[in-house]
Amino acid sequence: MSSVILHHYPQSPVSEKVRVVLGIKQLDWRSVEIPRLPPKPDLMPLTGGYRRTPVMQIGADVYCDSQCIIRELERRFPEPTLYPGGGAGMVWGVSRWTDGPLFTLAILLVFGAQADELPKEFADDRGRLYFGPDYDLQAMKRQLPQTLAQLRAQLGWMEQRLATGRTFILGSEPSLPDALCYYLVWFIRGRYAGGPEFLSQFPNLVAWEQRVGGIGHGQPSDMTADEALAIAKTTSSQTEALADPGDPESLAPGLYVTVVPAGIGGDPAVTGEIVSVSAEKIAIRRSHDRVGDVVVHFPRVGYQVSLSSG
Repeated sequence: MSSVILHHYPQSPVSEKVRVVLGIKQLDWRSVEIPRLPPKPDLMPLTGGYRRTPVMQIGADVYCDSQCIIRELERRFPEPTLYPGGGAGMVWGVSRWTDGPLFTLAILLVFGAQADELPKEFADDRGRLYFGPDYDLQAMKRQLPQTLAQLRAQLGWMEQRLATGRTFILGSEPSLPDALCYYLVWFIRGRYAGGPEFLSQFPNLVAWEQRVGGIGHGQPSDMTADEALAIAKTTSSQTEALADPGDPESLAPGLYVTVVPAGIGGDPAVTGEIVSVSAEKIAIRRSHDRVGDVVVHFPRVGYQVSLSSG
C-alpha cells in the first residue's frame, strides 16, 4: 500500500483536525508542507485547481476536504475505529455544526481580534474565501462581544458533555467527535490572544483538550513536493468504477463534470471524468504533465457538481 501523504501547513486548523485523526490511528505518514497562500504550484497538478488545505494523497488518488480524507482513512485503517459504539452517521451530522457555523465563529473571532494586525494579503485571501469579496474586518472587530457570546454558549455544550466524567467525548476512547471539536479549541487558544483566558472558564474542556493534545499526530516524516508528485506519476489510481443508479443528478462514470465547493469563496472548479459516484463521494479522473493520470476525490456534501463538455 502506498504511503499516506498529507499536503498541509502547521498553522492550518483543518489540517490539525486530520492530524489528530492520524494520531488516533497512530499511523505513519509523509508530510509535505505547502504555502499558506496561493499560488500553490506543487499542489495544483494533483488537485486540478482545488486550493483548500489539507489534501491527502495515496499514490495516484488525491482526496480533497477533511470529510473525504477522514472517511478514506477510516476505510483503509479501520482499527482503532473513529466510531466506537457505532453511530457514524450522527457523528457526521455533528461535523456539519463544527465545520460550519462553529468554524465560522472561530474565524470571526480571530479576524475581529486581529483586524488591525492581519497582513493584507492574508486577510484579502481568507476574507474573500470565508466571507465573500465584501468582507469587513472592522465590522468583525465591532462584533467581537457578540462573537464571544455565541462561542461561549456553544463551547459550553462541550463543557456540559465532558462534565459527566467522560475521558473523551464518546467515552473512554478517542473518536471522531474529539477531532471535530478539538481543532477549534486549538485554533482559538493558538490564534486569539485572549484564548487561554477565555477557555479557562471551561475546566472540563481544558482538561479534555490536554488529553486530546497528548494523543499526538502519529508518526510523520517529511517529504518534498517533488517526491510526492513523482509518486503520483509512477503509480496508478486504485479507485474502481462505481455507478449509483439512484443518483438524483443522474451522474455516472464516463461523464465529464466540474466540482467546486459550495458557498461564496469563488474557488476554482476542478474538471474531470467521473470514475466513481455515490451518495457520499464523487471521484474524477484528470491529467497533468507533472503527475500523469490521477483520480481526485470530493465529498458530495458541501460541493456543487455540474456537467462539463470535458
